[in-house]
Amino acid sequence: MKAIIAKSYGGPEVLEYTDRPDPKVGPDSFLIRVKAIGVNPVDWKIVAGYLDPMMDGHFPLVPGWDVAGVVEAVGADATEYAVGDEVIGYVRKDEVQHGTYAQLVAAPVRTLARKPAALSWQQAAGLPLAGLTAYQSLRRVGAKAGETVLVHAAAGGVGSLAVQIAVAQGARVIGTASERNHDFLRSLGAEPVTYGDGLADRVRALAPEGVDAAVDFVGGGVVDVSQELLKDRGRVASIADGEVTDKGGHMVWVRPDTADLTALGALADAGKLTVPVEVVLPLAEAAEAFRRSMAGRTRGKIVLEVA
Repeated sequence: MKAIIAKSYGGPEVLEYTDRPDPKVGPDSFLIRVKAIGVNPVDWKIVAGYLDPMMDGHFPLVPGWDVAGVVEAVGADATEYAVGDEVIGYVRKDEVQHGTYAQLVAAPVRTLARKPAALSWQQAAGLPLAGLTAYQSLRRVGAKAGETVLVHAAAGGVGSLAVQIAVAQGARVIGTASERNHDFLRSLGAEPVTYGDGLADRVRALAPEGVDAAVDFVGGGVVDVSQELLKDRGRVASIADGEVTDKGGHMVWVRPDTADLTALGALADAGKLTVPVEVVLPLAEAAEAFRRSMAGRTRGKIVLEVA
């Protein structure tokens, strides 16, 4: 098969598009013929070596955790899907080596769910990691109907999904973003505010009594701002602020979860959730996808397509 590999830690320049052996398929796994791959910031952070203190990496390393594709073969005790089924997955394993930037991926059953019919292959590939992050963050802070939820970095890959999930749950959503993304946030059902100095005052202008819950997908001190606005300072979750638990909030490291991924698919098929895709590139241009992700200005998702 063709795959993207890194033979050492580094930047986009270490990525190679090359031939690799087809994956072996364990007893509780499925071989997926890949249609599309969601690109996430964690992908280039893994290749840069940032996650080495917490996860063992082995070279040559194939990056990537998001996938959408078709079941091509089943493991000896894998009964949940059949050959030809369309699936999506957040294929995070305990060690980093056999990722999803490839034509074929061996995915444990715990990482998979059925592909939502309402989403294209490119949209479906962008759903797993970002969607699960948003879904699990909102659940961690107990967001519910009738409440006001503050979403930081609301126009990004995770934030744009969090906005839609919270709106679908019946919450009022205030989302931070640059002014160029305000109309985009309105189209998703959020009330936009510009991030940066004076954010707390701008949020209070919309919600004088404060907010009920907050989710941070950007870091940079917004947990502190959130706690100024929260009625209960503990109802904040972050994926980017390592000190959030010391401040009484919640750190979220997204987990593979078939039930959660199925719930996201149901929202998509009900017309309540879509995946904004900014750009689609061929697998061979993974280095360019990394550069775009590293720039940090993406609205929605970057996706790699496999011919």
